[in-house]
Amino acid sequence: MVPAPLPSPVLSHEQDAGAASIIPFRKHTVREERSYSWGMAVNVYSTSVTSENLSRHDMLLWINESLQLSYEKIEQLCSGVTYCQFMDMMFPGCISLKKVKFQARLEHEYLHNFKMLQAAFKRVEVDKVIPVDRLVKGRFQDNFEFVQWFKKFFNANYDGHEYDPVAARQGQDAFPPPNPGTQIFNKPKAKNTSTSKTALHGQRQQSDSASCSSPASLSQKHQQRMKNDRASPDGPITELNNQIKALKMSLEDMEKERDFYFKKMQDIEQILQKEDDQENPLCQHIYSILYTHMEDEGSETPQDEPEEF
Repeated sequence: MVPAPLPSPVLSHEQDAGAASIIPFRKHTVREERSYSWGMAVNVYSTSVTSENLSRHDMLLWINESLQLSYEKIEQLCSGVTYCQFMDMMFPGCISLKKVKFQARLEHEYLHNFKMLQAAFKRVEVDKVIPVDRLVKGRFQDNFEFVQWFKKFFNANYDGHEYDPVAARQGQDAFPPPNPGTQIFNKPKAKNTSTSKTALHGQRQQSDSASCSSPASLSQKHQQRMKNDRASPDGPITELNNQIKALKMSLEDMEKERDFYFKKMQDIEQILQKEDDQENPLCQHIYSILYTHMEDEGSETPQDEPEEF
């Protein structure tokens, strides 16, 4: 006798549907699901001036109260710090606050923060194009227009959940950056190349004299304070602390000056690269100045070369 074939197992409708819905595990699938865990943002396109816009004082009050900061001017938003933390406030986890430079003081640090903001925008599918090149300059009008849009974007996306901005910064101090409109970017333009070199040479001499830390290089008021400090038991320590502060201030001024002129050179180079006729004598002459100036200046040291960002 031929044995009868075994009956095939019969799946119920629910089991059949469950088997069909099984998806093989893939790492990229997990990452894809994680990237959408914050949900899509509500895009805001209205940028016209309306009665809903806040004044500069109300805007700063909203920023300082929401994030527990102490910003005094709209221009200080050029660091990008506030936007990064507001994104973490609206979409928790969409940006790593550990990587945000909360104490940014220079333009390349501002660019780093805005790069992180752009990545966060992409994760939550924000269509807004960030005018980074204009914002980092620290001009009032550009930063005020962008923060007006961002306030509307915040109102459309924040669900009102509790948020502790200090705890979210995980101990990082968030001091506002200096006002770049008066300290870095609005410097008087040099009339010619010779005067520019003379000014730079004079600044180097001033920084060198400050580094000597001699009483003759200090103001009369500072000299008197140093004399009083010497008379006290802790006089030498106080004097050394004052010298350290003077050196730090001198170093910060040199770094700001370096970054300012380095950005100018980058802008000139980018303009030249857009020219169709690269063999133009004028272009070649400017290229030679940009690329051989440091070699011609025998007095320059490697420490004076601007960093590449």
